[in-house]
Amino acid sequence: MKKVIRIYIVAASLVVVFFILGLYFFRPVPIVEEKDAITVTGIVVDIYEAGVKDVVFKLSGDNVTYYVNRGLEQGLNIDSLKRKLVGNQAVFKYPDYWSPLDRDNKIRHLSKVEFNNEVIFNELK
Repeated sequence: MKKVIRIYIVAASLVVVFFILGLYFFRPVPIVEEKDAITVTGIVVDIYEAGVKDVVFKLSGDNVTYYVNRGLEQGLNIDSLKRKLVGNQAVFKYPDYWSPLDRDNKIRHLSKVEFNNEVIFNELK
């Protein structure tokens, strides 16, 4: 009987540990105030769709991938963004956020995209 109880305790402990790890790994990206966002400026070289309707931006000389989560569902259009931004300098703002799923910080969830003082996308507080 003690052996069965011990097995249940170990199993329950493992379930709790995996649940907590799951919450940590899949926690949402924080929505921050603009003053707390990191700003990057660069020449846009490519824009494309990836993931689930995400809009992805690549900057010249930058190996980081910037994306607007479900950007196509939020009214962004790849073709019009390409016409407006590719070859031009844009401003990207994103939260200081780290995830174990992106240990090298090579993927950044965008909170704001600006071009020529025009706000293209904004989810900042």
